[in-house]
Amino acid sequence: MTYVVTENCIKCKFTDCVEVCPVDCFYEGENMLVIHPDECIDCGVCVPECPAEAIFSDSEPQATEQWLEINRKYSELWPNITGKIPPMPGAEEENGRPGKLAELSPEPASEKVG
Repeated sequence: MTYVVTENCIKCKFTDCVEVCPVDCFYEGENMLVIHPDECIDCGVCVPECPAEAIFSDSEPQATEQWLEINRKYSELWPNITGKIPPMPGAEEENGRPGKLAELSPEPASEKVG
């Protein structure tokens, strides 16, 4: 079993979940986070920390096969993130907006300078 980041993370990217993960299994894209399904230990501590309520166990209906595949694919391509960073600009307004899947960027997070 694993946990899966789903659509509501897109364009929000709150990282409260990253801060509590004991195995550092989050990966950062340009506008979303994902969980590496083979690294997740199924502890669930990330779930209550997500302000966007975008993380679900793969046994829940919200964690469709599509989202499991997105998490698997991009966790292999994007850089690992192990600490909290500010959410995306406008994250509060984006939180809960439906239909964001088409806006998922396949690009990795940009390198932070400074």
